[in-house]
Amino acid sequence: MAAGDVYQLHLESIAPGGDAFGRYNGKTVFVEGGAPDETAVCRIVQEHKTWARAELLEITEISPVRIPGNCAFYGRCGGCNLQHIDYDAQLAAKEKILKDSFLRIGGLEPPGEIKIFPSPPWEYRNRMQFHVKSSRQKFGLKGKRSDEIITVTDCPVAVPGIKNILQGSAANGAKIEISVPPEKDRFTVFSKDDVFLNEGDQRRGKINLLGKEIIIDAGVFFQSNCFMLEKLILELQETAENAAKSFAQGAGKNLQAYDLYCGVGTFAVFLKDLFPKIICAEENKTAVSIARENLKGADAEFIALRDTEWQRIIFRQKNETGFAVADPPRAGLNPKTAAALSQNGPDVLAYVSCDPASLARDSKILTNGGYNLEKLMLFDFYPQTSHMESLAVLIR
Repeated sequence: MAAGDVYQLHLESIAPGGDAFGRYNGKTVFVEGGAPDETAVCRIVQEHKTWARAELLEITEISPVRIPGNCAFYGRCGGCNLQHIDYDAQLAAKEKILKDSFLRIGGLEPPGEIKIFPSPPWEYRNRMQFHVKSSRQKFGLKGKRSDEIITVTDCPVAVPGIKNILQGSAANGAKIEISVPPEKDRFTVFSKDDVFLNEGDQRRGKINLLGKEIIIDAGVFFQSNCFMLEKLILELQETAENAAKSFAQGAGKNLQAYDLYCGVGTFAVFLKDLFPKIICAEENKTAVSIARENLKGADAEFIALRDTEWQRIIFRQKNETGFAVADPPRAGLNPKTAAALSQNGPDVLAYVSCDPASLARDSKILTNGGYNLEKLMLFDFYPQTSHMESLAVLIR
């Protein structure tokens, strides 16, 4: 097998990253734009010792789950990569990726069925980042595997408030213009209900989640799918409530809770009333200042340090905390934090992840340290893409 060779492949499933894959003489071949249970003629474009990458030339047996794309920019824009697969098949592919990651990387069998939380497949995205063209007069989305900035005039996954910006007018026909930050080559917008935030204009505002007001900033990370965020919060609340009840009924412990990688304190807002004290740890100092506002009046402590420093302050001895939620970036837990949690972590740990591979890796470390994987859930925050959020509940 070499670059330029052409083969007919039967594509089996979707791999992490969104490519379909098949096998030729035992070697895995990844094919962009392929679909599960599909036969296609493909040309090798990249060849390695154990795997190869190919481009799709012709579909000879179309997949039963292949559908037309729902966007004029699909294939050029670097955002979505699964629009050609129906939504149920997307969920099935993501479930398989999550399960396979735990088996292959973590050496762990998921406990029972993975509970799946689907999203509205379209008009779900509340937060988007746009790139500014060199003229400074236009903005758009990055092209697929290129630095091209595509001036999109619509986006079917964006909520109406963001779609209106792209189209330049509101539903009533009124013209809409957006301020582009003069010093930035990219900027973030956020829209929910009647709130619209923009790094180039009004950055900060309040949104409603499950009846509570949360202060957010367009320039600070926040989840992009508020519908799914509320589903995740409800599951975290239930897990924390069960933990708090078990502490009270057990050894009479009255243990504090941690919100690790807390951002603006969203999870802590919904957990603060369940525990006598909540400790929020986060590197981004702007996010911490907003978290202080969101938790005003609560018995809360804030640690504004990098996660490489947390082990000096938290989890230095067992039984100092009963519950923790961790929501790290894609790379997962810092190794020092993972080791501290493994040795002296809480009785119950709810681990929110945007990457199945790092979640599986860290779950292996934690289970080796005395935790059991009790639950594994999939939250489809990003329909039409290969990205997902997961929740692992680990109990000592």
